[in-house]
Amino acid sequence: MKTKLTSFFLATALIFSASAVMGSPSHSKSEIGQPENVKKADRTIEIKMGDIFFEPKSIDIKAGETIRFVLKNDGSLLHEFNLGIAAAHAAHQKEMAAMFQNGTLSPTGAQNMSKMGHAMGGMKMVDMKHDDPNSVLIKPGATEELVWTFTKTTGLEFACNIPGHYQSGMVGKVNVR
Repeated sequence: MKTKLTSFFLATALIFSASAVMGSPSHSKSEIGQPENVKKADRTIEIKMGDIFFEPKSIDIKAGETIRFVLKNDGSLLHEFNLGIAAAHAAHQKEMAAMFQNGTLSPTGAQNMSKMGHAMGGMKMVDMKHDDPNSVLIKPGATEELVWTFTKTTGLEFACNIPGHYQSGMVGKVNVR
């Protein structure tokens, strides 16, 4: 009985801490730019990703420029392309870890929580989604797109915030001039 109660309280703490992170203002889009329609793209930049790298490692952008990113995952793992400053990536890494921990995401792609019937102690798990406009998940072998207009001029990075990927070097610089 004591083990079940301990597990319940740990699970509840995880739910509430993940909920707090998900509601945090760590993704201030206006200071780094905004999503845009593909028809307004000034140019296209192709980003290749593998296990565990981005190619190229840095990109040059003009302030106000709208870029259509074509993101190709040649690796065998799920990857993410996320635009932000280092502090936003750190906060988003906590969100991503929670999504892996609760089964929303797996090493090769997203899971469907509604089919999992996942409950702990009678409580349903928080419905966590990966739907920030400055970020996209790319499954192994897939190609995705992200269109973004840039405004921030310093400290901007593109990164994969899947647990351990950023720390393994899956991060690049966005040089806005």
